[in-house]
Amino acid sequence: MRTLPVADPGIPDARGPLRYLWWVARGQGSTMLAGVGLAVLWWLGQALVPAALGKAVDAMAQRDADTLIRWSAVVLGLGVLQAVAGVMRHRFAVVTWLSAAYRTVQVTVRQAARLGATLPKRLSTGEVVSVGNSDIAHIGNAMDIFLRGTGALVAVVVVTVIFIATSVPLGLVVLIGVPLMAAAVGPLLKPLHRRQHAQRDLQGDLATRAADIVAGLRVLRGIGGEQVFAARYREESQRVRQAGVRVASVESLLEGAQVLLPGVLIACVTWLGAHFALEGRITPGQLVAFYGYAVFLIAPLRTLTEAADRLTKGHVAARRVCCILSLEPEITGGDRRSGEPHALPGTLRDGESGVEVRPGRLTALAAAAPEDAIAIADRLGRFAPGDVTLGGTPLAELPLAEVRRHILVADNGARLFSGRLRDELDVRGTATDEDVRQALYAACAEDIVAALPEGLDAHVAESGREFSGGQQQRLRLTRALLADAEILILVEPTSAVDAHTEARVAGRLGKARAGRTTLVCTTSPLVLDRADHVLYVEGGVVRAEGTHRELLDGAPGYRATVTRGEG
Repeated sequence: MRTLPVADPGIPDARGPLRYLWWVARGQGSTMLAGVGLAVLWWLGQALVPAALGKAVDAMAQRDADTLIRWSAVVLGLGVLQAVAGVMRHRFAVVTWLSAAYRTVQVTVRQAARLGATLPKRLSTGEVVSVGNSDIAHIGNAMDIFLRGTGALVAVVVVTVIFIATSVPLGLVVLIGVPLMAAAVGPLLKPLHRRQHAQRDLQGDLATRAADIVAGLRVLRGIGGEQVFAARYREESQRVRQAGVRVASVESLLEGAQVLLPGVLIACVTWLGAHFALEGRITPGQLVAFYGYAVFLIAPLRTLTEAADRLTKGHVAARRVCCILSLEPEITGGDRRSGEPHALPGTLRDGESGVEVRPGRLTALAAAAPEDAIAIADRLGRFAPGDVTLGGTPLAELPLAEVRRHILVADNGARLFSGRLRDELDVRGTATDEDVRQALYAACAEDIVAALPEGLDAHVAESGREFSGGQQQRLRLTRALLADAEILILVEPTSAVDAHTEARVAGRLGKARAGRTTLVCTTSPLVLDRADHVLYVEGGVVRAEGTHRELLDGAPGYRATVTRGEG
């Protein structure tokens, strides 16, 4: 069955990755602010320890016991502050990471539901899967590093102020050195961004290839194509590996810069501080404090360099998410209401082909070209634009949600998802045991359930791969019947079953849909013979209509189409 497009006001503006990242951050503003505050306290708790130690050393040199005890207590208090703020900061960082990652999952899934049949036409499976595999982690990391990076920046500023207040030359070294470090790292970011983007595209293509191989493994084994596709997968995986190596080469330079550049700055600060102490321009306690600051600065400066890397990756990931969010459905609904909830259904008519599906009847559509039948079903179900009316009202004027309530299109592109079989068949969760039994009987699927040790409680694997093609088709038909739509459109519902089973399905389908409107697109004589009314389409237009036997006698084109289907 087709995906139900649902408009969702919660889908953010997708005009740019920075806008998206801002939207994610704003959505958890209080958590982000609390996390930033705790990160600042955590970093300041560490930044002020060298100053307190320096004061304690000076007190010790002056043999001032009271001052020594007081500054020792300050050091203890700063340690407690670091412990409490560090634990809470980490908790808020985890919450922020999870919130950012899963908000991305939510909006992506909502957009997928909104796009419906448009999504697989515009994006590959791997592209969408990669959002959940890697992009959500990069977006979460970007939010996490924002907390620590902000606190690190504040800590660097505070240390610089302390340096300037104590020794202007040392303060200037830090004040000038930090921007120079940022300028030295800057040239690495652009090639890193470009290479990460290329690797992300290749990862999406590789995921698509893997999904295709897994989905078609049974067919590949049948035609002996496993080795060919395995070789193609190896080639593409090597391209992904090579792209990853290119990304790693830049990242290694960035990692090296995180150690080298802060180390050079610290060496300069320590060397100058030692000279100033020898000259008597600073006290021994201040020298100890300066050395402590120099060692401390390694952590916040590395965090700032790490922030550049993670924000770059988050920007690339947000761009891929925006590619999905920027898509618009091919089909949009109107704003006209039908009034009474059940007053609308009547004759469903496609003006382009002349197909009319009358209320309460089992109508069959036999097309000389299968693609014509699919195109008509898409228009009747409002999955493609067309001049279609329902009870005289154009479908284009009705909201899509209302169209979906009245019309259900079930084709062989529908998939079974993993989960309990009963939940897969009764998607609305309203069917009774008797309803399920009757639907299974009508679709001749009782034997499938009987063969499962746990029956309807059995777990369905991904895409229902444990079932054969014919079994999947009968289970999909069961699901469509349990939906109990006012108008049900079935596209080739028996193409994968044997003739004996097809005859039983054809005989039971009409009874199962008694009083409801049903259109079956098929060229099977067994199904056509059971229909109340048959339409023959050639060249996209209805050429003849009547019962199956009348058309066999009076429409040579229909007879040729049906006998080919029978053969």
